[in-house]
Amino acid sequence: MSNSSRIDQAQYVRAMFGRIAKRYDLMNRLMTGGQDTRWRREVITRSHLPADGRLLDLGAGTGDLAREAVRQKPDCWPVAADFTLKMMRVGGDHHKSTKLNWSAADAMCLPFPNGIFEAVVSGFLLRNVTDIDQSLREQHRVLKPGGNMVALDTTRPARNYLWPLINFYLHVIIPGLGRVIAGERDAYTYLPDSTEAFLEAEQLAARMEESGYKQVGFHRFMLGTVAIHWGKK
Repeated sequence: MSNSSRIDQAQYVRAMFGRIAKRYDLMNRLMTGGQDTRWRREVITRSHLPADGRLLDLGAGTGDLAREAVRQKPDCWPVAADFTLKMMRVGGDHHKSTKLNWSAADAMCLPFPNGIFEAVVSGFLLRNVTDIDQSLREQHRVLKPGGNMVALDTTRPARNYLWPLINFYLHVIIPGLGRVIAGERDAYTYLPDSTEAFLEAEQLAARMEESGYKQVGFHRFMLGTVAIHWGKK
């Protein structure tokens, strides 16, 4: 992908998430039947964040993962970082918390020093970045040795006997919900399209290993359309 194409894609993604910011959390609950809250709990559990540890919630959106970290570890120090300011504003307005530190940040070039976080987590970030390997390397860079990276994201579903059901859900149900609830059918057409264009779970695990992570693993959910990946520095 050329630099100009990457810039165009980044601008498109930023504008799209800005448009759906006010309905983003509600749409996540509806699309997953509320399961995304359970997945986020598992992300924080798998991060093995120490009681007073520093955590980066990258591509934080409205800050769901950062708030879950505070729920599980009240003495932790979470940073919620995103490059869509409207998403962070919605998160700050709807969920008042003096514990969360918000930061404008590009996942390709993080504004943090080396080895500062005990954990780096993300929710539905990686399929939207313009260079997955660069983002993985940046997350690895800001982790302390022994720190954990955990990513929740969609994953390319297998073409098995369940594919007709999955395809109907991705290309009919989700865009329909997006039109009715968020007034943004196009944004919720992008979601299934980007899911099918994204890596399979095994491929993402391999890319994590190539980026320097150890003890890499993953767990699939929701008929193989969502997965949690983890790895250690």
